[in-house]
Amino acid sequence: MKNIFFVLLLAAFTSFNAQSSSMSFGIKGGYNLSSMKFFDEKSDSKSYFYVGALAEQALSPKFAVQAEVLYTQLGGKESYPWVEVIGNEVVNVGDMNFEYQLNQVQIPVSAKYYVIPAFSVSAGMNFGINVSTKVKSSNEFTGTNKQNFEWVKSVNFFPFLGAEYKINDKFFVDARYNFNFIEVSKENSVPMKIGFLQAGLGYRFK
Repeated sequence: MKNIFFVLLLAAFTSFNAQSSSMSFGIKGGYNLSSMKFFDEKSDSKSYFYVGALAEQALSPKFAVQAEVLYTQLGGKESYPWVEVIGNEVVNVGDMNFEYQLNQVQIPVSAKYYVIPAFSVSAGMNFGINVSTKVKSSNEFTGTNKQNFEWVKSVNFFPFLGAEYKINDKFFVDARYNFNFIEVSKENSVPMKIGFLQAGLGYRFK
């Protein structure tokens, strides 16, 4: 299903590009580093990749609007001591490890301001649609177990700030930080937020 969704959006971007001389179309990919917070307790960071496509509509020499579709994984990692009662003693038998995995199709929409022709700053909202949500638990005695992670909303919202630098007419580098201002957890569950950094390389066809 996610592959069909991705192809349809790519086709839409291509169609828009053919109809407007002031619209550019491209692809991008890079590094994603995310971390989760349960209540106010921050988890260890999780790294992954992202890949996708973009369309930018120029409004003037200084302003533009950009929409993207990306695929990535968010999450975090936690470890807790695992103890057992053996005889009359409480024995530490290792750590119980948890890794949270939220596979998402993301649709960032931003307003861009060109400080100079090669450098722009942006602000916008990233709409994250969960394709699957899993939690993986493991320890050296019971092995690894993966199950559905039911606490998370189907759609998440991440406000972001970013910047882009054009290396030349085709290639660019960009980075943005998606803030954890809005909870991703469902009502009546453990409060949970996710923030993440994205940085990578892109190519514009036009």
